[in-house]
Amino acid sequence: MLEIVPTKSFKKDLKKYQHKKDIVEELYDVISTLSNEEPLHPSKKDHSLVGNYVNYRECHVKNDVLLIYQVDKKTCSLYLARFGSHSEVF
Repeated sequence: MLEIVPTKSFKKDLKKYQHKKDIVEELYDVISTLSNEEPLHPSKKDHSLVGNYVNYRECHVKNDVLLIYQVDKKTCSLYLARFGSHSEVF
């Protein structure tokens, strides 16, 4: 199991969504799946990123709500970088 390490940006992003319980619940399901090193459902459209987020991955929590994360196998850590709509995180 990977240790979950949220960044300051992720924590700030998450606060914006606290009132949207269905999205937050889905986010926690995705984080649980990732921390257990299980593959995400294809509907989550998990893929690697380039540019400023090289070595990071992105998945769709719900429709246009994204999670940007990084898995570090050396430290057994799951870094949660950003969370929000496409326009909010990019």
